Amino acid sequence: MLLLDVDGVLNPLRRPSRDFQTHDCPVDGTLYRVHLNPKHGAELLLLAEEAGAELVWATTWEHAANEWIGPRIGLPELPVIEMPIIGGRLAGPAGEMFKTPHVAAYVAGRPFVWFDDLTGDADEDYLRRHPGVGDFLLVRVDPRHGLLPQDLALAREWLTAAGKGS
Repeated sequence: MLLLDVDGVLNPLRRPSRDFQTHDCPVDGTLYRVHLNPKHGAELLLLAEEAGAELVWATTWEHAANEWIGPRIGLPELPVIEMPIIGGRLAGPAGEMFKTPHVAAYVAGRPFVWFDDLTGDADEDYLRRHPGVGDFLLVRVDPRHGLLPQDLALAREWLTAAGKGS
């Protein structure tokens, strides 16, 4: 599987290059301005096809990613890992991000690459210790630039090295 975050990955935090288009996306009464590169969709679809992997949203945008993000970069509707923030906590007891337990439950032993800008050592430790999580690669995307060719190359190398497509 290829797990995709939006903010910091597909929507960089720094002013993007001319390859990006700006969109205003009203979600649940809040207007979000996002910068998206339409080329990312084709690159992710190609990577998924080459590796025999499934693309999955792993973002706080949750189902809104299928409405506002996917169509603007050429992705079809994707499965969504729901990411509720439980008890207002953004980090778990060992410092793992609030998304990490949701990802661990969703993957159910399937190999995966997770493109996110907020994962760190605590997330990697959590996933390695969690029963039912198999092989994985965390691709820590620089949120200033968003998803870059080297991030995709790292995922491609890992996925194809041992035939780890889903």
